[in-house]
Amino acid sequence: MAKQESPFDTLRQYMPNGSFDAVMVYFEKHSIHLTLTETRKTRLGDYRSPAPGQHFHKISVNATLNQYSFLVTLLHEIAHLTTYVAFKNKVAPHGAEWKAEFKNVLEPFIGKKIFPKELDTVLRAYLKNPAASTCADPNLFKALRRYDPRAASLVHVDEIPDGAKFELEGRLFEKISQLRTRARCKDLKTGRLYFVQGVALVTLASGKLKMPVRVGTGGQN
Repeated sequence: MAKQESPFDTLRQYMPNGSFDAVMVYFEKHSIHLTLTETRKTRLGDYRSPAPGQHFHKISVNATLNQYSFLVTLLHEIAHLTTYVAFKNKVAPHGAEWKAEFKNVLEPFIGKKIFPKELDTVLRAYLKNPAASTCADPNLFKALRRYDPRAASLVHVDEIPDGAKFELEGRLFEKISQLRTRARCKDLKTGRLYFVQGVALVTLASGKLKMPVRVGTGGQN
């Protein structure tokens, strides 16, 4: 999917019911160029402050995220915008000021039947000390990924036992041991050892192992 400047009305199809109007408040108050882009492995979204001679902010979000991940990511980037407006470049990108702004931006969406109850609970806990990325918080990352269309056929590396074989990016691995946030795994083709993030979603190579019970991929409170 090529990058494309997106008319704001198209946001409705990417976000949960009941969230569009509240998000549009920020687009009405600030000049924002929003770009929906293809999946990026290193980041889910991005914020860029106005360049010299320009008056608009730039935000990009991965268009392939599920509706809840999309909303959280968009609000994450909007919090960067409001932090910039308040402090310019005088504060750390994910410091105390951004954390306070993100809490102010995200909190009004919680408990409004926008997110499923499970996500409301996880998001409240997350806002006590927001991480620089949802990927950096295992509980939130897992909770959000359960609503991905393919989630029912995938399992997190830290949920499978040692000795289990799994496929990741077209390669076959065996899990050797679980560490705190990563797993020590062996590439079965090359014999090389790798450390794989425990929250990574993979496909089990053996049908003998039962998949964990997962929450459904849709529905509201």
